[in-house]
Amino acid sequence: MPILQVNTIELDYEAYGEGQVLLLLHGLGSTKKDWDAQVPFFSKNYKVIALDLRGHGNSTKPKSDYGVELMTEDVKQFLDQLNIKKATIVGFSMGGAVAFEMAAKHPEYLDNLVIVNSGPDFNNMGEIGEELLQSRTHYLETKGLAQLAKEISFNMFPEDHQIELRNQFEERCKNNDYNAYYNSFVTLMAWGLGDRIKEISTRTLVVASDMDYTPVSFKEDYVQKLPNASLSVIKNSRHGVVIDQPEAFNLELQKFLNHE
Repeated sequence: MPILQVNTIELDYEAYGEGQVLLLLHGLGSTKKDWDAQVPFFSKNYKVIALDLRGHGNSTKPKSDYGVELMTEDVKQFLDQLNIKKATIVGFSMGGAVAFEMAAKHPEYLDNLVIVNSGPDFNNMGEIGEELLQSRTHYLETKGLAQLAKEISFNMFPEDHQIELRNQFEERCKNNDYNAYYNSFVTLMAWGLGDRIKEISTRTLVVASDMDYTPVSFKEDYVQKLPNASLSVIKNSRHGVVIDQPEAFNLELQKFLNHE
């Protein structure tokens, strides 16, 4: 797998296909493997790039340098290194925060913005956000990362027929470096776009699951603030929609890319 030096760290990535660029950004505590069901589908018609964000997968795990802003600068330098002038950036969960920040700070790099079960203000999610920050940090400190990985994976893939997906995600999650995971999480929960969301004029698709831990209404609210956005809701899906409903997700993204 190729590795690029950016921003004093190394980013591990995979690239497939030719054409317009789709850059895929994974969720917290996971890796580019989040996109295993998208890469073969989209690489027939696009250049698909999936990378491991800092602190994740096979990329560098710094001791202290974390946060959405740093990850965004990594992505910008990554695109520069590959001489990519424009891309459709697709961000899932934490990757959605990075995609949002990229659209706000470096809009000239984006053809389209795709936000998947994420939000523009992790630091302003009300009770859901406060509960998530408190419960997850407490769980980490008292029970450890392996137990947290088991809990998260079960909540994402609780059905009997999803046991393989659950086990695969749990394996990815528990293989995280504890310090990298902890710092990625707390800095993510401190990040928010605030009023900058109103300045994002990039054509945007927001994908929401009907059973995500934040309700569809949460996504509807911020879609209203985006000048050029549409919302697509995927039924019978939880947080990991790109994994638990890949066909439905791929179809919605394809329609958006085709301007249908």
